[in-house]
Amino acid sequence: MTSPRGEEHDGPVIRDKRRIDPKTGEVREPAETPAPGAPAAGAQPVADGEAAELSKQLAERTADLQRLQAEYVNYRKRVERDKSAVRENAVGSVLNELLPVLDDIGRARAHEELTGGFKSVAEALEGAVTKLGLERFGAEGEPFDPTVHEALMHSYSPEVTETSVVGVLQPGYRIGERILRPARVAVADPEPETGDGSEVE
Repeated sequence: MTSPRGEEHDGPVIRDKRRIDPKTGEVREPAETPAPGAPAAGAQPVADGEAAELSKQLAERTADLQRLQAEYVNYRKRVERDKSAVRENAVGSVLNELLPVLDDIGRARAHEELTGGFKSVAEALEGAVTKLGLERFGAEGEPFDPTVHEALMHSYSPEVTETSVVGVLQPGYRIGERILRPARVAVADPEPETGDGSEVE
């Protein structure tokens, strides 16, 4: 075995790391240690070009992670939207089959025939479909809207200033933004005027 001084030894090498020399009693000077942040002995410094390349690769990896995160968020939103659409379509199909029953209940109520056990069943059914999101619309006096109203009758009236609903022949129903059935209505326009500004008799 070779000692730090280059001498050959047969036995183990013992390094004396005591701070006080046992022979002289003096304090030994500690070996120099590299300053914090200084490169270790034998370490090769990173060249400016290598540092720039590492920074570029880090920026590319960060951009990739951000892109993946955005794609995942969009995927989650699309899945939730699709699930909501499937549920709305399924509920809408069931409710659409119940519209004739609701029409019968409405006619019975208008003729004051909604009494006894039939009244209780009818009110329970109406409450159930309302909880599922079914909304009834269409009322006299509201402006005519071709996106939600279907005009079956037309007339003129001095009592309106714009095309308006003057009678509801069959109420409309919707669930959320989806129209299951437009309201079937009678509409009236303002009475036309003659050339001299008077209304047509």
